Amino acid sequence: MKKKVLLVDDSSTVLLMEKMILAKGPYEIITARDGNEGVAKAKSEQPDVILLDVMMPNLDGLSACAAIRADPETTHIPIVMVTTRAEETNIETAFRNGCTDYVTKPINGLELLTKLQSILGAAA
Repeated sequence: MKKKVLLVDDSSTVLLMEKMILAKGPYEIITARDGNEGVAKAKSEQPDVILLDVMMPNLDGLSACAAIRADPETTHIPIVMVTTRAEETNIETAFRNGCTDYVTKPINGLELLTKLQSILGAAA
């Protein structure tokens, strides 16, 4: 059974890299290009986990994370924030807004897959 992963990033390069990392696993990939689209797809697709960029146009990742958490239909979906900014204050803000975990860019494939397995269970 494939796990559904929603990738939300405004960078085609990052989306391609995430897809390449996840291609090895049993994942169905869905993408969104900004926070608004990410929130909408979280609701319509009900993914098993969301990888959410922080810095995006229209609606940034922190606001999108808070919106997903505020909606009863999507509040249960684990969210992994993906950020270039590893400063403690940014990480604290991400957790305050409801993220489950975070990874920093450039993305370490093994770290990302390990976090997904931990979140989704050993079958992932």
